[in-house]
Amino acid sequence: MGYSAATGSSVILIHVEPNSAAHELPALYRAVLDRVAQYEASGKRDVANRIRADATRIYSRAWDDRARRDLQTILRRHTIDVAARPTARRDRGRRSVRAA
Repeated sequence: MGYSAATGSSVILIHVEPNSAAHELPALYRAVLDRVAQYEASGKRDVANRIRADATRIYSRAWDDRARRDLQTILRRHTIDVAARPTARRDRGRRSVRAA
């Protein structure tokens, strides 16, 4: 019984783009979790829990362009809500007076 050495060995190199989903997903996920913390701090725990569940589901699957887009969408959607919150809060105390 003899063993033969492999002839013509090859090396497989995998090139990962610097802006690939695998590079961006951890930072995006962290940004979403920071946004979750903002919602929790403002007392909107139901929204925070929903966002966290969605982000965890996305982050737990394949780290691909779809996951990157989905996390970016969550972040964009909830960036608008948080940015609008102080304006809405200021306006709540004001009452408009209509002329009769």
